[in-house]
Amino acid sequence: MNARIAAAFAGITLSALALLSGCTRNDMNSLPGTIERDRVELVADADEFIVALPLAEGAAIEAGDVIVVQDSSLSTAELDAARAQLAGAEARVEELKNGPLTTTIRAAAARRDRARAERDDAFRERDRLVGLVARSLVSRSEADRQVTVANAAEASLEEAEQALRELQRGTRAEQVAQARQAADSARANVKALETTSARREVRSPVAGVIDALPFHVGERPPRGATVAVLLASGAPYARVHVPESMRARVHAGTTAKIHVDGVKQDFTGKVRFIATEAEFTPYYSLTAADRSRLSFLAEVALDGETAAQIPSGVPLEVTLDLGSP
Repeated sequence: MNARIAAAFAGITLSALALLSGCTRNDMNSLPGTIERDRVELVADADEFIVALPLAEGAAIEAGDVIVVQDSSLSTAELDAARAQLAGAEARVEELKNGPLTTTIRAAAARRDRARAERDDAFRERDRLVGLVARSLVSRSEADRQVTVANAAEASLEEAEQALRELQRGTRAEQVAQARQAADSARANVKALETTSARREVRSPVAGVIDALPFHVGERPPRGATVAVLLASGAPYARVHVPESMRARVHAGTTAKIHVDGVKQDFTGKVRFIATEAEFTPYYSLTAADRSRLSFLAEVALDGETAAQIPSGVPLEVTLDLGSP
């Protein structure tokens, strides 16, 4: 009797082991994970106060929606000054292209005529004093002073004539080119400041959902700090960790079957990414036992429009088809 019981118990044990072994073989390619979506982090372009948060966490957004508004008083003032500088530079270009006015040329001619008259008077006085010096009626030093005055009057006349000739020839091409370069520089500065000012409104580059807003109205995030975290819309992906024993057979394009907790429908998908380095373990000096504990992060994209409705963070199980090409 005892022998029969022992035999029956042994049979049950072997059957259980066989069943467990079969289950283990069927599930050996199954990996636990979670539903995830591409995260987009938006950063502050300047260390200015936050003046508005138009949308709350969890709100659905479209590309271009304003997520965070920072104070733009300083950037607006800089932009106004740059626009004024550009207007002045463009006016200078037009002035040089049009050349000098007729009235300007006439004024220069009048200055030349006055300089010629002053030169003639100075020459006559010089000649008079030189004659008086010859007759010993005035001192030589007085005549020398008048000679200096006459030479200065001659130089003034030459300067006035050169200025008139330059106006009559018109604006040189080099001057116009320099003015245009200055205007281009001012225009580029305006565009740069317009971009900087526009970035005081942090906009979403993608459609999706606001996952987190780390700062509140009135706070002043440092430049480069994350002010919003977005979850991109569209099909999510499964994040799993592939064990070392399976890594050599998993690559981008490997097909998979995904079962999401709480969802009756199973999904298909493909591996879109798998890390080349193991997580949390150094890649060097590993024994065979150590290597068996390595795991590699992988992402499996889910197919189908229904998958887009699944919220992020839901647990799932991914069964990889290691025989797929």
